Formats: sequence, C-alpha cells, structure tokens
Amino acid sequence: MKNTDNTTLFDLTGTLLRLYEMMDDPDIEPDVLINTMEAVEGEFEAKADGYAAVMAKLTGDMEMIMAQEKRLYSRRKAIESNIKRMKEHLQESMEITGKTKFKTTLWSFGIQNNPASLVLDTDDVDSLPSGYIKVTKDFDKAAIKEAIKNGVNFNGIAHLEQTRGLRIR
Repeated sequence: MKNTDNTTLFDLTGTLLRLYEMMDDPDIEPDVLINTMEAVEGEFEAKADGYAAVMAKLTGDMEMIMAQEKRLYSRRKAIESNIKRMKEHLQESMEITGKTKFKTTLWSFGIQNNPASLVLDTDDVDSLPSGYIKVTKDFDKAAIKEAIKNGVNFNGIAHLEQTRGLRIR
C-alpha cells in the first residue's frame, strides 16, 4: 500500500474506481477486496482532511488579504481626496492672482479648458428624440427560473440545471 503523503487524490480516486469494478470479479476474495478498499478509503479520507486543512489556511489568507485591500482602498481614497483638494486650492489661488501659467525648476503649471461635458437639465428620457436614447434589454433570470419551476416550458431557450458543490463543516 502506498504512503498517503506520496499518493495523490487523483491516484486514490483511480484506485477506488478500479476496486469498485473488481467487486464483480469472482476470482478475488471478498475479504481481501474489502480490506483493501477500507485501507484506500482511509487514505482518501486522510487526503481529504489535508485538502480541507490547506483550504482553511488559504481561506484565512484570502480574508486577511481582503481586509488589507479594504484598508488600502480607504487609504487610497483619502489620498485621492487630498490630491483633489490641493489641486483645487492651487488652481483657485492661480486664478485669483492671475498667475495662470508659469514654470519652476521642477514643474510647469498652467490652467486650460477641459473638454466640454454634457449636463442634462431633465430626468425625463422621453423628452429627447428617440435617436438619442439607448435601450438595453436583459433577461429577467429570476422570473424565468420561477416560471420554469411552475411548469412553463421555454423550449431551447432556457432550462434549469442542478449543480453540486462541496461543503466542509
């Protein structure tokens, strides 16, 4: 029997499948087959424990990284706000003093017009001609799912698909 540390889950899965196939072979003694299956299943379960331990460690690492991302995002937003405020203050001071273009030994400063931006004076989309309105279509997946559950048939368009997922507790 192989050592669990060197046997992959893939190998153990293959071994178990071959043992299941051998159950119908009359030339193999049932006791030997059962003992071998129990040993391989034990290795399989030990390997699953190892997988769960690694996944738990990686989950902890992921959560720590996510917390750092959130912290760094907040810090970045504060820095962006400081930069914006400083830029606005400098621009305002330059405009008040009339010093709107100059160079220093390190930087060049200048105030220029930005591209024009559109300001909509209404929220009423229907007040615009239709050529200026975007219409987007999307599926109402929740409604379609509920309809299928209630017996509506969407031949070749939609169907329910049951998936399975591993739960480790």
